[in-house]
Amino acid sequence: MVLAPKPIHPKGESKELGKPLSSATIEVDTFEGKIHVEWEPGASVTPMGQLAFFIQFLKTGCRFEPWVNDCPLVYTSNNAPGKVDVLGSFLLSILSGHKRYAHIATLTGDGVNSKLLGMKKVVSDDSARRGLLKIDEEEGVEWLQNHLQQCYEPLLRIPWIMDVDVTIKTIYGNQEWAVVGYNPHKHGRPSHTYHTYMMANLKLILEVEVQPGNQGNSAHSLPGLMSLLKRLPKECWPEFVRGDCDWGSDRVMTELEQIGCDYLFKIKKTVNVKKAIHHAHCSGG
Repeated sequence: MVLAPKPIHPKGESKELGKPLSSATIEVDTFEGKIHVEWEPGASVTPMGQLAFFIQFLKTGCRFEPWVNDCPLVYTSNNAPGKVDVLGSFLLSILSGHKRYAHIATLTGDGVNSKLLGMKKVVSDDSARRGLLKIDEEEGVEWLQNHLQQCYEPLLRIPWIMDVDVTIKTIYGNQEWAVVGYNPHKHGRPSHTYHTYMMANLKLILEVEVQPGNQGNSAHSLPGLMSLLKRLPKECWPEFVRGDCDWGSDRVMTELEQIGCDYLFKIKKTVNVKKAIHHAHCSGG
């Protein structure tokens, strides 16, 4: 008996696919409880319309509440805003693409997304600024570093390569640490240097240090790199650290060799380096 082959692409469309999108309802779990999201193809597009799904990710992944609870922000006044309101306002502001404290004022009329995050209200930009001033700098950096590491550490269990690099950020106006240094984009203009440590290929940023514009070489990146490696478990270390010729210095290579971390750096063709290459390649054998 020969069975007729089953068609790979049946004729016609399923009735499920023919249903209008406006009737499709998706259940989303938030800090305010479960809500139902409906799609309306004819409605205007809002930039924060899909934030409910990201809030569900934060709740399901247990990322938001521990981040708020571990924050070293402490209020003693009964009239002070809640810690979740301050941090939640910053989160909503950053996700909205804001670049200044004053932009937080545009969120005060948002009574939906703030409640989905478990907030009572969006605080003013003055309250948000004063909240940051209450956080001790060292404690705040440690708090953020620990929670950032918890996000990417499971990925580091597989072999990977660390790229190290420095980016020059031109600064206009008066900002802290904005000094004149090497600036290939705007000569003589104050700048910041971003010392970046990332997973190669994925371009996943593990950490960024902001330093003055005249501190752009590897000697200023090395302490941050060593601190990052020492915080990571040994099994999460990269197969090797990769950098340009600025990293091919004796100090950098010596410190990495002392802790047992491999590296791949370019080196500058100085006189002694050229002699070593000539001796190795022209001696025969």
